[in-house]
Amino acid sequence: MINRLTKTALISLSLIVSTQITIADDKVWRHGASAVGELKYPKGFTHFDYVNPDAPKGGELNLAASITFDTLNPALAKGDLGAGLDPVARSQWLFETLLTTSEDEISSEYGLLAEEFWYPEDYSSVTYRLRPEAKWHDGMPVTPEDVIFSYESFIKHDPQRENYYKHVEKAEKTGPLEVTFTFDEVGNQELPQIVGQLMVMPKHWWEGTDKDGKQRDISATTLEAPLGSGPYRISDVNPGSSITYERVDNYWGENLNVNVGRYNFDKIKYNYFADRNVMFEAFKADEIDFWSENEAKRWATGYDFPAFNEGKVKREILSNAYRSSGVMIGFMPNQRREKFQDMNVRKALNLAYDFEEQNRTLFFGAYQRINSYFFGSELASSGLPTGRELEILEELRGEIPESVFTTEYTNPVGGTPQKSRGNLREAVKLLREAGYEIQSGKLINKETNEQLTIEILLGSPILEKVALPYAQALKKIGIDASVRIVDQSQYTNRVRSRDYDIIYSGWGQSLRPGNEQLSYWGSRSVDQNGSQNYMGVSDPAIDKLINQIIFSENRDELIAVTKAMDRVLLANHFIVPTYTLRASRIAYWDRFTHPEELPTYSIGFPDVWWSKSAN
Repeated sequence: MINRLTKTALISLSLIVSTQITIADDKVWRHGASAVGELKYPKGFTHFDYVNPDAPKGGELNLAASITFDTLNPALAKGDLGAGLDPVARSQWLFETLLTTSEDEISSEYGLLAEEFWYPEDYSSVTYRLRPEAKWHDGMPVTPEDVIFSYESFIKHDPQRENYYKHVEKAEKTGPLEVTFTFDEVGNQELPQIVGQLMVMPKHWWEGTDKDGKQRDISATTLEAPLGSGPYRISDVNPGSSITYERVDNYWGENLNVNVGRYNFDKIKYNYFADRNVMFEAFKADEIDFWSENEAKRWATGYDFPAFNEGKVKREILSNAYRSSGVMIGFMPNQRREKFQDMNVRKALNLAYDFEEQNRTLFFGAYQRINSYFFGSELASSGLPTGRELEILEELRGEIPESVFTTEYTNPVGGTPQKSRGNLREAVKLLREAGYEIQSGKLINKETNEQLTIEILLGSPILEKVALPYAQALKKIGIDASVRIVDQSQYTNRVRSRDYDIIYSGWGQSLRPGNEQLSYWGSRSVDQNGSQNYMGVSDPAIDKLINQIIFSENRDELIAVTKAMDRVLLANHFIVPTYTLRASRIAYWDRFTHPEELPTYSIGFPDVWWSKSAN
């Protein structure tokens, strides 16, 4: 909790702005909100600029999904959820949200299920007014009770969502079509939009019975196709193999301005593959329509096949999706295990990773080394702190590593045998300072007399070629390092229960960071099985910085605090940063097309694409 802000200060807050508002009953009703600057689209706009409002409807789209699925219930933090049901995805195919994003703005949202919404000057609550025409696919109206049921289900059954909505004190019906969320603090300007992202599920369906008369259970996994309100319904489920969506002919929201020109395919089918190489062969054989490339070698050498050479398959490299985000990816040591709690050990792990060699031998020089938790965005720190950044950090002096003030963060540089050996020698020096010594080629803890053992856990073979050379480098300095690949279900369960030494993962970062940072590295999230605090970060100084980010009063302050936190995270060496490509590499069969100008911050697939054969 924070001290209550004065009314004068609250009036000056400007991170969430809406235009052409409606004032009724002393309430300012808004059609949209932006966390960064002014809204682009006024009330009553006809459609988003990046869509083709005359895009034809029709055609089928065959997509690929990885591994398998065992549930169609998006409320749970267990099981492998079927494709198209992710509660944080941009597309609302089956279930819809109160608000929906604009993909040519940064952090702007407009009414979807909610016609309008309002919040008081102190941001202590938000009220959404549902559209009276919003209907479930069985014809029943979407109600405030559905919204409340959905919120309560998420916070009860998904620890990550519980953390995300932790400042919601209560949700209650406050009118025939109104639902109000009351917050336990004031001044948190992103809370109205956070709650607006809530995926709404039908209470009456989940509390009813299935075709066999069995009571449904929101707390259990299920392969029964759930009832939705969106532009598509699930028409066929082949457990572990495929999920098929079909467009709803009488979809209630087809003519909404936020939906015009979108959802153009009659049918979308996800086909599951256990191996990406097999998946790519299916794409080449015209069994899959669209391919998102994640392998530099295949992009460079794997497209010499007849359909591509004849122009039937197109390729594009698009930076759109990366313009509004930063990223951190890498090997993450689990500090819940004592062996990774010494910073020198974590620094040594980074020294053993030779990015330059992998970029040369594996990646055809396509990638960049990551050096920020907000890499590629204006929020990334660089150089030494100055100005407001320095002032923020000075307030934490003594609580954060002194190197924040004296040394710019840089990753070790390899790429040659000499540089690699030098990095490993420096790693051994740090490990000695951490209480280890090399005995007969083994790195031994001097107190326990045990060899340092590290298992790198992977959920698929995709990253094995990256992890194996890294494990070999660790072995050179006496660490008993291994790579273990397990099936996706086991991997998911082990990550959720924190049963690992090191995993490989990452986070995408919006240009308006906020409450999600609590789940990434807030102390409260360390013991939450479903949180994204994979490294086990628990640091009072970082908690203070997260709080400052959430309550930043203007854009300049937000940027300064975020950069300050970035410096502290980097200085603690929580992760071994790896690499990224700030662009989407896509390939698709030439029977599909998209608007000439795609959304500024997304490739718009498949929402604004369409089939050339559609009528």
